[in-house]
Amino acid sequence: MERRTVQFSRSAVNLFFHVLTRCNLHCRHCYINPAQHGRQTLAIDTIRRWLALFARRGKAANVIFLGGEPTLHPDLAAAIRSARNLGYASVTVDTNGYLFHDILRRVDPAEVDYFSFSLDGPDPAVNDPIRGAGSFLRCTEGLKAARARGFHTSLIYTVSADNLQDLRRMPPLLAQLGVDRFFIQVIGVRGKSAERVGRNERLQVPKDEWLALVPAVAEAVAARGIAVTWPKVFLDAGEAFACAGKVAENFFVFPNGRVYRCPLCEDFPLHALEIRDHRLAPTPPINEDNLFSLEIAEGCVMNRLIQPDNLAYDAAGRPLHRIACCMLKEEMRPGSV
Repeated sequence: MERRTVQFSRSAVNLFFHVLTRCNLHCRHCYINPAQHGRQTLAIDTIRRWLALFARRGKAANVIFLGGEPTLHPDLAAAIRSARNLGYASVTVDTNGYLFHDILRRVDPAEVDYFSFSLDGPDPAVNDPIRGAGSFLRCTEGLKAARARGFHTSLIYTVSADNLQDLRRMPPLLAQLGVDRFFIQVIGVRGKSAERVGRNERLQVPKDEWLALVPAVAEAVAARGIAVTWPKVFLDAGEAFACAGKVAENFFVFPNGRVYRCPLCEDFPLHALEIRDHRLAPTPPINEDNLFSLEIAEGCVMNRLIQPDNLAYDAAGRPLHRIACCMLKEEMRPGSV
């Protein structure tokens, strides 16, 4: 099996579309910040018009429907069909697994490429303190129901100091659940996580702990026939830094019309774009676009500004390592050579 870094692409548009911010859970690391993202549930007509904005950019477009919990939206099925009718190359629904409004019966496996489930532990003892009582059982039951209906499924595990060591116990569970893909994410200091860091709670994972565990777990997952993707986080010595905001088209859209290019900025009014009267418009400086052009010894300037606890320095004040763009991923696929 070959491990490879997935380079940024100019040939596709990736739309991370938050159709509402409401959720039935209260996860300890939730990044939704209603003061910055809004509390609206978008009307289906608005969803259709905003989908069309990004479908018309002349490139293959992929959409990931998010919330809050997107299946709480009563018109999610109609939104999925609108995305398909507009020519989106892929449609994914990120869900906590409760699957409201009988969504699995209201859409067809040909209309959704993946239902992607969030689970942050290999058992209820680890997951439920992070995501909520009973959430492990509901998520795994929802995933099994999606598979039984013929949908492709993936699973997302957000790594923090709360559950890093438990990641090593995930490969057998993934095989048992029959997921097609596994996404390892790293905690971002935004939303509730930012509040916890403000209380001096340790959430971010040091470089040596990350590198000692995450790639080995990824290899164990791929050995079971499951594709796995995880963030690069720490650049190798001599590896060049690249910013997705400069070379890729990723758009993180929220119900209040804010459109971010970098998810690390989402706790702040730094969005480069916004939707006004159903048109995409730039925001005035200073915004995230202005920050993307900065070059610093630490690598990612947004990481240095917003979540610097994963950096370390020598006695002369030089960074001991560089941080990659949060959108830079590594992957391992079964059977790759």
